Amino acid sequence: MDDKHQVHNLIILDESGSMETIKSSIIKGFNELVQTIQGIEKQYPDQDHYITFLTFNGLGQKLHHFIEPVSKIKQIDDKTYNPEASTPLFDAMGYIINKLKKHLQKQTKYNVLVTILTDGEENSSKEFSINDIIMLVEELKQNKWTFTYIGTDHDVEKIALSISINNTMFFKRNESGIKDMFAKEQKARELYYMKIHSEEDISSNYFDNTKDPKEKK
Repeated sequence: MDDKHQVHNLIILDESGSMETIKSSIIKGFNELVQTIQGIEKQYPDQDHYITFLTFNGLGQKLHHFIEPVSKIKQIDDKTYNPEASTPLFDAMGYIINKLKKHLQKQTKYNVLVTILTDGEENSSKEFSINDIIMLVEELKQNKWTFTYIGTDHDVEKIALSISINNTMFFKRNESGIKDMFAKEQKARELYYMKIHSEEDISSNYFDNTKDPKEKK
């Protein structure tokens, strides 16, 4: 890794059984998201983008990429992403966040953007408790980490706030709802990268710029 500013894109994707009905839309949206990051890296030559990508369910965690240059990321398909079983979200978060945190201990020129995408609440973690996750998130929010939580079919804002994440987005569980969600996420992501490039404050709500102006108060 060279002297450019490192941007680590950590994506934690729910692969539990309930995601099966929206599987094809999630696959399409994820692949477009990777293409967005690849395009933005070219837009900002001062940034090196890396992807860490984990899917999880009650059968285990699959670490598809760990600090992989975004230019080398391959698309996922219905063989790579195959939803089943339960939703041990805290175990997935605790494992991969700690792994990336350890790797970055000696780094200084970096930001981490964490994207959690799920359609249900935590229901089966064994290794990490809610308090473990709160402490981890609170610690890293003070150290160049931004956490976002995107969900459907549950009280997204309430669950995210319960683990100290205030950047939230709810999406409707259908093709158009998922397409709209990924479009809003892309818009927010582009602004986030631009702020890093311009050395602007990135502490405001990640999704604020995706709202319709008349929604803002």
